[in-house]
Amino acid sequence: MSKERHNSSEKNDTFEYVNKRELLEKILPVIDNTLMRFGLIPVEVELVKENHRWFLRIFIYSTERDVNLDDCERVSRSLSDFLEELIPFKYYLEVSSPGVERKIKSDKEYLIFKGKDINLKLKESIDESGEKQFVAKIVDFDENEGLTVFAYKDKQNILIKKDNIVSAKLYFSEI
Repeated sequence: MSKERHNSSEKNDTFEYVNKRELLEKILPVIDNTLMRFGLIPVEVELVKENHRWFLRIFIYSTERDVNLDDCERVSRSLSDFLEELIPFKYYLEVSSPGVERKIKSDKEYLIFKGKDINLKLKESIDESGEKQFVAKIVDFDENEGLTVFAYKDKQNILIKKDNIVSAKLYFSEI
């Protein structure tokens, strides 16, 4: 789900130098506060330039319910005036849900998606089966210990070190 919004003020199209880190530090508190008012969590916020255009993409999530198009529109409308004051160039605002089979891109996402099923790909098998890919439920995540999952095949919790994870993405099963 995506709601696209264009910063319509007469801002400089040719604005080239952007310290993305500094700009994101300015806008993240505004995004966090706005989402909190709607009971939503920012999964990812990215500011990227593609084909000579800037895009601010915000992926939102709720632990209570599915995110829908109305949520994306409300967030977009609520943020647009604040962001227009903070972002000194033309940009497109895209607000969307993370998607049902989103690739997990950061450690914090393991905590955000706690209780959800994921498809894990590992460097090395964790048992004698030799299996390096399987579906499991996220139980917990610890920066030092790693990812604890409930492995459906073994019907038990398993701790997987972070450096053994090649990739993880949300798993959607049509049952």
